[in-house]
Amino acid sequence: MPRTKLRTRFLLSMVLITAGLTALSLLVVQHSMQSHVREGIAQDLGNSVTTFQNFQHDREIMLTRSAELVADLPITRAIMTAPDPATIQDASRDVWQLTGSDLLVLVNRNSQVVALHTKSAGFTREAAQQYFQKSLNEEDSSHWWFGAHHLYQTFVQPVYFGSRTEGPLLGFLIIGYEIDSRLAREVSKVSSSQVAFSYGSEIVATTLTPAQSESPAVGDLVAGSSHNGPRDVEVGQEKFLATSLDLSGQQPTPVRLTVLGSYDQAAKFQDRLNRLLLLLGLTAVLIGTGLVFLISHTFTRPLASLVEGVRALEYGDFYHPLDPRGSDEVAELTSAFDRMRASLLKTQQALIESEQLATIGRMASSISHDLRHSLAAIVANSEFLCDGRLTSTQREELYQEVRTGVNQMTDLIDSLLEFARTRESLSPTYANVVETVQRAMQAVRLHPRHQGTLIEVRNNGGSSAWFDPRKLERALYNLLLNACEAAPGSEGRVQVTIDRTGAAVTIAVSDNGPGIAEPIRDRLFHPFVSYGKENGTGLGLTVVQKIVQDHGGGVLMERTSDARTIFRITIPGRSSPGSLEESDDKLTPRRVVPVSSNRASENSIRHSDT
Repeated sequence: MPRTKLRTRFLLSMVLITAGLTALSLLVVQHSMQSHVREGIAQDLGNSVTTFQNFQHDREIMLTRSAELVADLPITRAIMTAPDPATIQDASRDVWQLTGSDLLVLVNRNSQVVALHTKSAGFTREAAQQYFQKSLNEEDSSHWWFGAHHLYQTFVQPVYFGSRTEGPLLGFLIIGYEIDSRLAREVSKVSSSQVAFSYGSEIVATTLTPAQSESPAVGDLVAGSSHNGPRDVEVGQEKFLATSLDLSGQQPTPVRLTVLGSYDQAAKFQDRLNRLLLLLGLTAVLIGTGLVFLISHTFTRPLASLVEGVRALEYGDFYHPLDPRGSDEVAELTSAFDRMRASLLKTQQALIESEQLATIGRMASSISHDLRHSLAAIVANSEFLCDGRLTSTQREELYQEVRTGVNQMTDLIDSLLEFARTRESLSPTYANVVETVQRAMQAVRLHPRHQGTLIEVRNNGGSSAWFDPRKLERALYNLLLNACEAAPGSEGRVQVTIDRTGAAVTIAVSDNGPGIAEPIRDRLFHPFVSYGKENGTGLGLTVVQKIVQDHGGGVLMERTSDARTIFRITIPGRSSPGSLEESDDKLTPRRVVPVSSNRASENSIRHSDT
């Protein structure tokens, strides 16, 4: 999983924090605006209700005074003295037109309705008679009459013949004014709100649309509650804040004025404000991101330079340029890292020098020991050869001993020279691997100690490959010699198996010996590593690895389930004889695979030239 850079995390954190604060600010502002808008609408509704109450009070005084004046008119008194109700009905039409009211009712001294005039049809004399009887028992100056879906505010005045204190009572004059849509529109203009007049649960006049008037929310609003405080109500797709004013006083059926303030206009302003705040928030995020980007670059640039230095040190570059300028913690850390890097470089150089000296010492000790041993044998046998009493057979044996010592010295020198040769010293050709294995096997057969060891060669595929026969023969000779030395003397068996995998050729050399000794198991291919062999130089397997890697192949050791030790060589194949100059990628040596863990039984000492 790729790791996120510190600068990126810093930017993301700042962007998220800025965006979160902006969103939180928008929510707080929106909530505050909603509360403020609601309070404003509620205050406007309260002012509207108060204004209407004052208007209604002045209107009632004016209409009461108007009713008194009409009741005191001579024509009204004259009409009320007529005995015939039909005459009163006809004669009172002029009085009704004089008042300009929506309802005119005349009642005689016997409390019987004798005249009725209305602008809207449907209100009957029976309803007028009934409401008149109720009005006589009410103490209010105005009364509410309802009939045929029409609501009237009425004013009752007695009609006297003569003065009000001494004249006899002729009857009663009732003037009424209908609560209709015209009045609702006038009140709506004054309050800048929607209004609805209701009688009980029935709306008699409103500025709401017919669809809104039929909404159940409006019916519940005007009918059910005596609570006059502001309430939220949703009518259709529009939200309102509503308050009610009771106009009926002590009458059993309530008459209410409901004022509804719409949230729409306030919502439009709030939407504009929200868009403005959102734009400001986005602008703040963008500007803040740019500033943080510039500022973070100042802070993270030294860290990035330090990280590059650490990565360079990981790959062995001790001279990657650093910038320790400044006085902050990063500069101090950079300076400390630079000092640590210099100290590591000195320590590494000292370790390399020490290792080189130790390697030279071990090599000199091993070479001097082996050369001294061979030279001592040569000198001793040469001195014996000077004895004239020796027979021809004895001289031949001494000569062979001298020759063996010389051969050992030659092999040691050839092994040392092998490390000095480069890959370009190879002379590859298209040759047969089986023939090379057989030549190496014949060279091992020259050792008298290994003539009793059984060596088998199995060819499971094509054995032609592109390699240096002389170098590969030397590597196979070392492996076969080690295998024969490790195998038991009487029942020793060494097996060489040649396989082809694609274009590559694999050569496996196995023996039935006791296995690799534990002390050298992890250092098997290191130079001068030898265990349990008196005359071993520790260069045999190292030479094998060098030759195989020069061919671009690899060598590894494994342990099978039937206690056999196998050294497996892989030589990359070529489709046809090629040029001696191969690209570096084709000749890159393989990494030697570590010895597997199933070699737990390899506790015995292997006498090999490792």
